[in-house]
Amino acid sequence: MQPLVLYDTLSELPGNNWSPNPAKPRFVLRYKNIPFVTLWVEYAEISIAMKSIGATPIGRKDRHGSDVYTVPVLSDPNTGAIITDSLEIASYLEKTYPEKPIFPNNSEPLIRALDSTFFSLILPALKPLFARSAEVMSPPNAKFFTEARSANVPLPWGVGHDEDWDPLEKMYNTVYEWYQKTDGKWIMGDTFSYADIIVAASLLWYKRVVKEDEWARISSWNGGKWAQVLADVEQECKST
Repeated sequence: MQPLVLYDTLSELPGNNWSPNPAKPRFVLRYKNIPFVTLWVEYAEISIAMKSIGATPIGRKDRHGSDVYTVPVLSDPNTGAIITDSLEIASYLEKTYPEKPIFPNNSEPLIRALDSTFFSLILPALKPLFARSAEVMSPPNAKFFTEARSANVPLPWGVGHDEDWDPLEKMYNTVYEWYQKTDGKWIMGDTFSYADIIVAASLLWYKRVVKEDEWARISSWNGGKWAQVLADVEQECKST
């Protein structure tokens, strides 16, 4: 079996990874023990690079009217498939490599709905996270990121006041209720699924880009639930 290729975006952090969406297929690939390599792309060059490999645009136009391309993209040399979007990659991996399911008990439709709900919850809370994300990029990539993202999440992006972080805490109070409705440590009780990967990927993003005291603050919410969820998912998705 040839290794699959995951396209992700660069940062100036050790190990490069920071973005939550490429983190999701990385968790899935490790959980399923599928061999893969990561190819790193400059944020400002994502569209050029993804167009060159034949990836599909995401169906949105930028402010100049051009097609928008994004990462993650997964290339599978074993089948010839090139898949854009973390959720579609997860669906492809589940169908193509069904061992160790991430959508157990035919749960993909419900987890797709959860993914959409999670995004709608986090949208009002993105400003401080985008501000910190720009800080871990090279100046050209940070400029491109800020211009692209501010079209949907208007500037200024504040980080210095409690009210900058309050929407994120409010969001996690809601997600905490999801976990409280089950008896196990996962959203589906004792059954691990892609739902937990969705939650963990964003937590990993914060841990990678925010300041130490800000991560300590997030980690303290809901009795330390979120640092534990991230640790549990990272343990579950260790390659063997």
